[in-house]
Amino acid sequence: MYKYNLCIVKPNGSTFSETFIQAHIQRLGGNKKVLYGGSFPIYEENGKLLIRSKLDLLSYLIQKKLFKRQEISVRTQAFVYYLKEQKIDIVLAEYGMVGAMIAKACQLAYVPLVIHFHGADAHHRATIAAHDYKKAFAYASAIVGVSDDMVQQLAKLGAPTDKLFLIPYGIDTHFFKSLPIQNNPPNFLSIGRFVEKKSPTSLVKAFQIVTNKIPEAHLWMVGNGALLDKTKKLAQQLGIADKITFMGVLASSEIALLMEKMRCFVQHSVIAMDGDMEGTPLAILEASSSGLPIVSTKHAGIKQAVIDAKTGFLVDEYDIEGMAERMIQFAASAELAATMGANARQHILRNYQIDRQIAKLDQVIQNCLSLIPVNG
Repeated sequence: MYKYNLCIVKPNGSTFSETFIQAHIQRLGGNKKVLYGGSFPIYEENGKLLIRSKLDLLSYLIQKKLFKRQEISVRTQAFVYYLKEQKIDIVLAEYGMVGAMIAKACQLAYVPLVIHFHGADAHHRATIAAHDYKKAFAYASAIVGVSDDMVQQLAKLGAPTDKLFLIPYGIDTHFFKSLPIQNNPPNFLSIGRFVEKKSPTSLVKAFQIVTNKIPEAHLWMVGNGALLDKTKKLAQQLGIADKITFMGVLASSEIALLMEKMRCFVQHSVIAMDGDMEGTPLAILEASSSGLPIVSTKHAGIKQAVIDAKTGFLVDEYDIEGMAERMIQFAASAELAATMGANARQHILRNYQIDRQIAKLDQVIQNCLSLIPVNG
């Protein structure tokens, strides 16, 4: 098989919540180079600047910091030079805004581009308004979404349907292995950033109802974010602060160990006021792979990741009483939780196993190696 040179461009140097990008870096084929630096790459993976000249760097900083320009010629040329110097065959842009920002440089370097959308980049109204997706779509050889809802949204934004590919995230089912949860107490686990689209306060309100019926129930919440303090205060106001453990950010290995104590995974995802919404939440896939049943909402990729009444239960967004009712069912019956958890594991093995999902993305990339649009 041809060993192509793949450049993966991502916004952040390192982020706990972006394990799906790390999976791409570790598992995709090709000789991989990784760049980062926000919406436009300015650093190599080792932290070395793409802009080599001190004068060019000064020009870049003045234009970015002082004049707030989005299109900066010296930065574009540095990236173009890098693509040519490293003989890059194809670029994978992680997130739509990255793809929109680098499309012109890829065109100048005559290198095909694959844009991988993940969530807010396809739905957050301000993000969409700030970037020229249509030009990026015109040049890109392929555009990847992680849920049915996202692919439909990208088509509405102007992505040509013949360039659109649905490839949900994959899970390492050997790492997140099936757990014997039938003897676990009624412990509930939630993992995610404390932001509006995760609606952690809705979950806490639902859990209060659960504790009224099942006093021994306990909720573990993993993550950090702008709504963490508000969520903690709500737990205190509702008189259930002693029944919720806030864990902060945990590594994947720590999360896997925590899942061993749980009976059910819960997440109350919603469409935020600014349009932001999920792609396919990785934590739900990881929990399902571990044999935990899910209680969540009928939202984005969750509708495919969770089979309602078979691998868990789905309720409408902001249906707090409905969510509580479903959580109570699992709290009251370890047998029901174990049965649905086993179904969840099988669903992941059939549809979200990481090697198969990475192979699908790798095939899309390889098919695009010689596809450079002439009308970009």
